[in-house]
Amino acid sequence: MIDHLPDGVTPYKRTPTFTEKTIPAGLLNDHHTKDGTWGLIHVEEGQLRYIVTDPRRPPSTATLTTETPPGVVEPTILHRVEPLGEVRFHVEFLRTEP
Repeated sequence: MIDHLPDGVTPYKRTPTFTEKTIPAGLLNDHHTKDGTWGLIHVEEGQLRYIVTDPRRPPSTATLTTETPPGVVEPTILHRVEPLGEVRFHVEFLRTEP
């Protein structure tokens, strides 16, 4: 699991704030971003487990909170999230500007 963004990426979109009750099913199952699209998982309240499941990376898990840095989502790398009780979070998407 990588812990920083590359240089030269800029934000372009943000999800609504999700809770443990409103997380889209797709985020709870393995999924990935498009090539060139990075993500930052920002926890606003509570705890969220971020799990990297892609066979191209060593398996890794991080517990994200308001006290930890955001979870960094690499382009095309399979991952999922799991709420740990009550949680509020959103995802910020970034990409390299042409």
